[in-house]
Amino acid sequence: MHRLSPNFATAPPISADAVDLGQMPEWNLADLYASTSDPAVERDLARMATDARKIKDLYQGKLAGMGRNGSALAVAIKAYEDLSELMGKLASYAQLLYSGDQSDQDRAKFYGDISEKLTQISTDLVFFELELNLVADADLTEALKVPALARYKPWLDDLRKEKPYQLDEKLETLFMEKGQTSRGAFNRLFNETMTGLRFNVAGAAEPMTLEPTLNLLSSPDRAKRQAGSEALAATFKENVRLFTLITNTLAKDKEISDRWRGFKDVADSRHLANRVEAPVVDALVASVRAAYPQLSHRYYVMKARWLGLDKLATWDRNAPLPEKPERTIRWPEAQDIVLSAYGRFAPEMAGIAKNFFDKRWIDAPVRMGKSPGAFAHPTVPSAHPYVLLNYQGKARDVMTLAHELGHGVHQVLAAGQGTLLSQTPLTLAETASVFGEMLTFRALLDATTDKRERKAMIAGKVEDMLNTVVRQIAFYSFERKVHEARRQGELTSDQINEMWMSVQGESLGPAIEFKPGYEVFWTYIPHFIHSPFYVYAYAFGDCLVNSLYGLYQEAHPGFVGKYFDMLKAGGSKHHSELLAPFGLDASRPEFWSKGLNVISGMIDELEAMEKVA
Repeated sequence: MHRLSPNFATAPPISADAVDLGQMPEWNLADLYASTSDPAVERDLARMATDARKIKDLYQGKLAGMGRNGSALAVAIKAYEDLSELMGKLASYAQLLYSGDQSDQDRAKFYGDISEKLTQISTDLVFFELELNLVADADLTEALKVPALARYKPWLDDLRKEKPYQLDEKLETLFMEKGQTSRGAFNRLFNETMTGLRFNVAGAAEPMTLEPTLNLLSSPDRAKRQAGSEALAATFKENVRLFTLITNTLAKDKEISDRWRGFKDVADSRHLANRVEAPVVDALVASVRAAYPQLSHRYYVMKARWLGLDKLATWDRNAPLPEKPERTIRWPEAQDIVLSAYGRFAPEMAGIAKNFFDKRWIDAPVRMGKSPGAFAHPTVPSAHPYVLLNYQGKARDVMTLAHELGHGVHQVLAAGQGTLLSQTPLTLAETASVFGEMLTFRALLDATTDKRERKAMIAGKVEDMLNTVVRQIAFYSFERKVHEARRQGELTSDQINEMWMSVQGESLGPAIEFKPGYEVFWTYIPHFIHSPFYVYAYAFGDCLVNSLYGLYQEAHPGFVGKYFDMLKAGGSKHHSELLAPFGLDASRPEFWSKGLNVISGMIDELEAMEKVA
């Protein structure tokens, strides 16, 4: 039986630099299931299997013929949605429990067993969406006149877009079942390998896990940054053959799927899932790459001067400024900072975010075996989201808290759309998170009068934006190189290393000195494994938020109400529909330029400060 820790926990001394961060919450998953032995688990599995067979018996081979009967189609889709909700609830519980400690074999087994059982149940439902796409367009238009079915029109429209890439039922079933032993298995191999890695940092009392070691890269002590970077490089090199195999396998797995489905470009399936057109993404990528010299190249030259260096070593890129040693921000203060910033924008937003703290929807402390990084999991509309952090008291950790709570607020507001319509495409899913970061940053900046502190804060925000925009587009470029090259044959570690270094050099510029070992830093980035081409969504969201925040500062009429309407829409509207009330259009080059100009303007402000000093 697995039960969670007490309501609050203090982070264990995983690194030699561990400090008291105050009481931090660990999430309470009982709103989903009480434990792995909860009788509700087996009861719900049995119900899912029964409901799936019932849907199959009632509708397989009949959906297309139901044609213009909108009421009957609405009943069928509602049954499908209800079952999807129940399956999503158990899948969420298994994933969240596993994320809390990926080194726990019992949790890993439970996660694996539940995934297999849900996949098996899902095979009875493969026909459903395929047959809905066989309904004639004229018949569906007529059926949609029924209000109960009209509610699902956005979902049906999106389903129609997938029609050219769908296979027959037997092949779709095979792809689904084989996913457990192909992509799913290699994702799990990556997760458990990364969780189990230990890094021998010079000067540390004992080997460290990934998150505390990465955290050293933002230490004010250059020796610690170098020690952390070299420890990361050494361990990644020791395991690079395994990560190369995982990358090759997953890239080939994707190529097979793309080829069978008829996707031409390596990123087409991601664009379809994001409900965004390839030319829009291409315009974003081209705009960001063209802006590299005015953004990252220019900033890192300036930062090198601030640190008294001719060039920044790779471990200096995220160093804090020397004028303002970075203080530790304890958890209670971080909570107050974010909730206050949210509250100044809209009390409703702060009220929703406060639930995450009060009701233990957050898992904050660093723990051995815990999934690295941070995320907000929406679970299902009948429950609520959960947020995972690895909080270590840095200013960036506060921004991460603001970011993930933005996701959480978005997910809460969109839940009213129901299971089939609440999921927001990735390009817009980053909007609320990045907006939450911006609110928090601006609130802190407005309260700062000290010039040195203000400079450090602006510089920190610029670096966050460079990491969100420049770095993520570089990551996207790297993924394109890998997946395009993999179509020609298996890749060696050296080939992947070279691709990584080529995009790093282009994006970061001449002020960065790439130290030996940095060529293998691609190995630890989970997005490449879990969600190929996900990364451009961050840049999309950041540029979008820069434009939105500019309108907010200009007192755009009804901004708060329009913003909440956008979040509440979830996945029920295309990005063009959601941006139209603000007068924004992502298909126009000036949209991206406006967002990038915000970053460039902050760098201008830093240069002006330097001249005055």
